This record gives sequence, C-alpha cells and structure tokens, in this order.
Amino acid sequence: MKRVRFYLFALAALLALGPLTGCARRAEAQDVVASFYPMADFVQKIGGDRVRVTTMVPSGTEPHDWEPSPQDIVTLEKAKVFVYNGAGMEHWVRDVMNSLGNTSLIQAEASKGVALLQGDPHVWLDPMNAKIEMANIRDALIQADPEGKSAYEANYQKYARQLDALDQEYRTALAGLKSKDVVVAHAAYGYLCQAYGLNQAAIEGLSPDSEPDPARVAEIIDFARQHSVKVIFFEELVSPKVAQSIAQQVGAEARVLSPLEGLTGEEAKAGDDYFSVMRRNLAALQAALS
Repeated sequence: MKRVRFYLFALAALLALGPLTGCARRAEAQDVVASFYPMADFVQKIGGDRVRVTTMVPSGTEPHDWEPSPQDIVTLEKAKVFVYNGAGMEHWVRDVMNSLGNTSLIQAEASKGVALLQGDPHVWLDPMNAKIEMANIRDALIQADPEGKSAYEANYQKYARQLDALDQEYRTALAGLKSKDVVVAHAAYGYLCQAYGLNQAAIEGLSPDSEPDPARVAEIIDFARQHSVKVIFFEELVSPKVAQSIAQQVGAEARVLSPLEGLTGEEAKAGDDYFSVMRRNLAALQAALS
C-alpha cells in the first residue's frame, strides 16, 4: 500500500511539473483581423495554428464599397494585429484606425513595397506581389509574437516557393498563346496582365459596381469584334448582365475570371484558396486566348 501511495504521489508531482519541465505549453493564438478574403488567406497560411483570424468582409460580399459595422470596431479593439491590403482598397482604414482606443494594435499594410499601378489596388493577382504581401504579413506576426518567428519564417518560405511555382505556371502557359487581349467586366487585372504580357480591356472601371455608359459598351463591342475575342469575362460577386449582353452581341461566351476579392459560398465550402482560384483563372485564360 505504501508503494502504491508513493507511485500516486510521484505521478501527481510529474503532472504538476509537466507544464514547466515537460513539453512546452502551446502558445496562445494571436487574434488577427484581416480586412477581406485574400488578406485572411495569407494570414492563415503564414500564421498557421499560432493565429486566430477574423475576416471583416463576409464571404460572398464584394469588398470595394463595404463599410465596417460597430461590431467590427469592437473586434479591432481586441485584436493584436490588423492586416489590410492598402493601395486604396480599404477606403475606410484611416478613419477607423484614428477612432480606435487600441493603441497597441499592430497594423500591417500588406501591399507596402509593391510597385503600384495608379488607382489599382488588386496587387495580389500577380503572384510575385502576393509574395511581397506574405512577407509583410510575416513581419507583422513576428512583431506581435517573437517566439513564433521560426514558424512564421518556415511558413513564409513554404508559400513563397509555391508562389514562385505558380508564377512559372502562368509564364509557361500564357507565353505562346495567339491572342493577348482579355475583355473583362471590371478593371481588376492590371497587375496580372502586366506580369504576363496581356492586354486588359475593361467594360467598367476599377469599381465593379460602376455602370458603363453606352459609348464604352460600344467601344468594347468594336474591340471584341476587331480582335476576335472569344470570351467576355465577368466575376462572381457582381451582376454579369452587361458582360453577358456584350458576349451575346459579338458571338462570344461569358465566363468567370475571379479577381479574388472574396469567395462565393460554394467556393468556401469546397475549401478553395488563393492557389486553387488562381489556377482556375489560368485555365480560363488559356481556353479564352488559345
């Protein structure tokens, strides 16, 4: 009986000492708020299980004209890190940041260091820009959680290699196509087209909710006919009616090309991410331009 009591005492002592001397206790996840989908995806990839990510713009919502709610402000007040794209995408950032009482909040403008195209915030559609954005996110997470530096760096290196591979896939697939003219509903593809030698002709401007005037529609119809455009691209989160109408008039198809501003409910349920959507975009471009 004494021996049993000794073993029980020893076991209790080991359990009590376990958190101090055994395996290190897992670090508490950092609360990170991301403005919209690609920022949240990048944060989760770099942060792994060391972050708890909240996305401000809900899935299936077009982010350009979205405004934060009072609950979003409460979430930011409790966060450790706030990640946003910048380059004019989140028009509300300055006012919201100036209103916060959370003076310790680490703010990461992911597009910092990207060579910007005037007025175009869609930097993530060039994988090499996405690589810069992930590096900025990595640095912000390290600032918030220095103990996680090696994990954040390892995750960054993993996804940086995947972005290099994605960039090479685009270069190889698009290099030999006979057409370079891409007709899109929303002028979101400037960085992608610049990176891979394509020519973007947009029905609407940088805001997807703007309505093209009849003169612009006529210009796009003439352009599509002159360049034998086979596909008019639209995006999932806004109405495709104008693109479909133009496609019908020029004898083309209307298909989806995602600006990756957000996922649809179906895409989110299917587990899509930046890489799967970008590869789907590549397949759509190949089919349209071959």
